[in-house]
Amino acid sequence: MSTTGTAPLRLARIGTDAGHQWALVEGTASPNQRTIEWTTTAALEAVPIDRQELDSHVQAVMAELETYCAHRLLTPGGASWLHVQHVPVRRLVGQLVRKLLALSTWEPFVQNPGCIIPAPREALIGSRETSSREYRLYTVTWSGIAYLLGALNSRNPMRSAQLRKLTASRAGASPMASPVPSTLPQSDVVALSWSSRHADTLLPVLEELGRDGHPSVLVDLATDPAERCPEPAAPSIRLCPAPPNLLSISGTSSGLRCGNEGPAAYDKTARVRELAVRLDRLEHLAATVVEASGGSTQPSWHAVIRTETWLDGVLASARPHSALLCNDTSPLGALAVHAAERHGITTVYVQHGAWTPKSVAWPALHSRHIAVMGERDAAPAKTWARHPEAEIHVLGQPRFDALASLDQEQQRRYLDELLLAHAGHQTEKIAVWACQPFGPDLLRAQGSLALEGLRKAEEEWGLVIAPHPAQDTSSFDLFRQGSGKPPVAVADPGIGARGCLAGADAVLSAYSTCGIEAVLLGVPVLELTQPGGPTLDLAGHGLARRCGTADDIAGALSTLPQPQAARGAVDAVCRWRGTSARDIAHLVVDRSRTNLT
Repeated sequence: MSTTGTAPLRLARIGTDAGHQWALVEGTASPNQRTIEWTTTAALEAVPIDRQELDSHVQAVMAELETYCAHRLLTPGGASWLHVQHVPVRRLVGQLVRKLLALSTWEPFVQNPGCIIPAPREALIGSRETSSREYRLYTVTWSGIAYLLGALNSRNPMRSAQLRKLTASRAGASPMASPVPSTLPQSDVVALSWSSRHADTLLPVLEELGRDGHPSVLVDLATDPAERCPEPAAPSIRLCPAPPNLLSISGTSSGLRCGNEGPAAYDKTARVRELAVRLDRLEHLAATVVEASGGSTQPSWHAVIRTETWLDGVLASARPHSALLCNDTSPLGALAVHAAERHGITTVYVQHGAWTPKSVAWPALHSRHIAVMGERDAAPAKTWARHPEAEIHVLGQPRFDALASLDQEQQRRYLDELLLAHAGHQTEKIAVWACQPFGPDLLRAQGSLALEGLRKAEEEWGLVIAPHPAQDTSSFDLFRQGSGKPPVAVADPGIGARGCLAGADAVLSAYSTCGIEAVLLGVPVLELTQPGGPTLDLAGHGLARRCGTADDIAGALSTLPQPQAARGAVDAVCRWRGTSARDIAHLVVDRSRTNLT
């Protein structure tokens, strides 16, 4: 769903001349005698789109855009703007392709294509709703689609009012470059984190390296306070937080075309079915997106330049042989790998979350060594690897090493006390819903499904909602304001699903890796499967019950506990021996020695 700040729109054909001109008009206006055919943009957005065709067109448009303008802007270290900013631009392209595919299914437009007049005052770029605190999701509005298809002299604002407000909130940042670290001790490894999941994944590896005498630096690039790294307990790990203003600056990206249309502009297009997208205008929209600072999840181009200089200082001061990170695809990850390779440093990627086709914004892994969780991840990792000498290693998940030491009784007491405090009474059975920061519609649908399923269950169940670390807990207010049946409570974000799932009688999950953790602990998992919602397909490996309706949930709860999963099925999803951190630490040391010989 897109939020553009305008009234509902109709796409209507106006006039009867041979030009077949179309216009975006406010939905409250009634069709008149000059309007022959019309539809609503809401109806177009509801058109089901074939995922494979969507991905194919996105890939083709990105390839055309890369050829057209990737060379236009480079970091001082030689990284292309489109290489570093590929993920946000690709997501923007995904939104425009989705709309174009829908438009190309509407028969009146297909039979009589023509120029579309943008809606007055509607911005060309808007935002999509999300329950994430920091992550920003862009979309191309329907007026933006008209602009890309060649609308004449669009005077519409580039950004919606909401995006302008977000940009203005960071405008006070200092434009001065951040100081370059010069006092870091020489270390064998530099690790980079900008989310709590990164820190939780990397710290066990760094601790193992420290036990064997290998000091490290942990660079904290998080801009959300809740995502920052804790102070390491091990003296071998030096925490290096980024300066507070490093990722806060916005500004126009000089070198990219920002609306200057030359005489040959119309000649360069990318096609989506029969529709031709002007590449100069797509570059303009992409430049607008990457000039606005979005923190560590989506830094502006100016922030990228400053961060590269600062990272160069970190690497020059610490002089590591290896760099570890949990994301080498998004802007900071792609930039970090590029910088490390330029310094002759071996790059190691540690998979921190499960992969599904819908979860990967850009199927590309840039690191030299790729440590994946389970056997099923090895094949996509091999396909996605971009390094010419990439090696894939199935070594599990360091975060999960500590699962065997969780106190089940203590976590059960926490769940009981939580329901008593927030819902007024305890229940004999408790389910934990491990959430992801989905958009409000999907989140509401999943929560409603879970609640209805628990109501229909034979026994009395309570529900504890465990927010994702990046999630805004106000997203769950709706579920706490219900009838009280079943009783609902929300876990403290600092506790999360990890801090309570061992005490649950069942875990509800669609896409959270906490579903995998529950499998490893032997807690029954109900995998929520709804149209449009991603899952980890644990049910496909016999590790969960697939539940798409409330009756499915009630039926699954009545047959608990589930039979113990076979070792081979578990290993396919995550290799768990309690030694993943040590195994990855050995990989880092062994490969660094190999590279020195």
